[in-house]
Amino acid sequence: MIKKSFNVEIYYEDTDFSGAVYHANYFKFIERARSKIIENIGIDQLTLQKKNSIFVVSSLSARFIRPAFFGDIVQVNTNFLTIGGASILLEQKILKQKESIFVAKVRLAFVSEGKPERLPSLIRQKLLNSDHVLS
Repeated sequence: MIKKSFNVEIYYEDTDFSGAVYHANYFKFIERARSKIIENIGIDQLTLQKKNSIFVVSSLSARFIRPAFFGDIVQVNTNFLTIGGASILLEQKILKQKESIFVAKVRLAFVSEGKPERLPSLIRQKLLNSDHVLS
């Protein structure tokens, strides 16, 4: 089974002068979780990159609900909402003690040689067969 959650320990370097996590770092946390899940599904992004193919964030909307602080351990949960022809829509939530503190919807586009391209069938199958796809 593919792990769909990713834990992040909040370090002092993640915070701003108020002691809360600096807003831009939430995007780093969800990026790490996305990369790890794609790896766990069996998609090797380094091999794709060598073939000049990559996933890029084409759109992102986020809602900050509550802050996290130094010493907290938060959990990033990722689910695939839709798998389109050339893009994937994900919902990523950051939880602190099982309570949502940040929610993002992220669209990843598959790009080859700098241009949008349909998802290769093998990648599409790996995504569809993962337990991250919501019905």
